[in-house]
Parts: sequence; C-alpha cells; structure tokens
Amino acid sequence: MQLDVRKIIEVPGASIPFECELNGDNLEFPSIRAYKQKPTAQGRVFNEAGILRMEGEIRAEMVCICDRCGTAFERTKNTKVDVVLAEEESEENPDLFALKGDAVDLDEVLGSCFIMDMDMKVLCSETCKGLCPICGKNLNLGACGCRKEPDPRFAVLEQLLDK
Repeated sequence: MQLDVRKIIEVPGASIPFECELNGDNLEFPSIRAYKQKPTAQGRVFNEAGILRMEGEIRAEMVCICDRCGTAFERTKNTKVDVVLAEEESEENPDLFALKGDAVDLDEVLGSCFIMDMDMKVLCSETCKGLCPICGKNLNLGACGCRKEPDPRFAVLEQLLDK
C-alpha cells in the first residue's frame, strides 16, 4: 500500500495518519507457522523540521513454533515503529527508508520493521527446557529417564568412583 506524503513534504509540523492490514506473505519468518489474522498497523507520518518520520505500531497474532522444543503456540506481538524517511536510500545509514516519488510503501517499511524486531530465538516460554538430545522427549512434559553421557574429560575421575 502506498501512502501519499506530498501534502506534508514542505509543511513542517504537518502529519498524515495511516491504518492498514499487512500482507502476511511478505512477513515470512522461520518460526512463524501462520497468522491468525492479517497483521495490522496504525500510526502517522509527520514532518519534523523538514525531516519525514514515521511512528506507529504493528500488531500481529500468530502461531509460532518454539525453536527449542518444537511445540506450536500462539503469540501476540506488538512492534513499535519509529523510522526516518528519505528521498533516497543511504548505504551509510541503513535505518533510513526511501520514498518512492512522493509516496512511502507501507508494506515495505512496516514489513522490514516487523521482521527486524523478531527475536533471534522464538520460545514458547522463557523456561522452555527443550528436547532430550538422546531420546527426543519434550522435557517440558517431564523427565525422560535417559542417563546423560559423562563428559569425556572426566572419564579418569569416574574410574575412581567405580572402585
């Protein structure tokens, strides 16, 4: 979706509100299985002393896969958006988003902000214990009974315990 900012480019203090649904296909992330509904965004683009800024929030309700135990779980994510818009992209400052003529591509800017805000590891809970490396049982459901392999560096000490 394109948002025309022509009216505020030359008018310091002016702003344009926006509210839109984002295409979930453009918001692919390895840990996201599906979106319960299309992510939504709302906010405004404003001229702050001749510099165009976008601020707002993205809200997404999704079904994720835990990176530690593989369990599916529901998660709601709210992402704050606060970016600067420029006439052209800058390799020196990757935080700038380029205007396309007199418009800003909301799908591109908001999608980038959402993906950049995702956690490196998506977990079902902060205390997720993951899977047993031997039998593969989900350790959040209880202990598996597997005997952990001793550290080979302590093999000599273990021989002392056997005697």
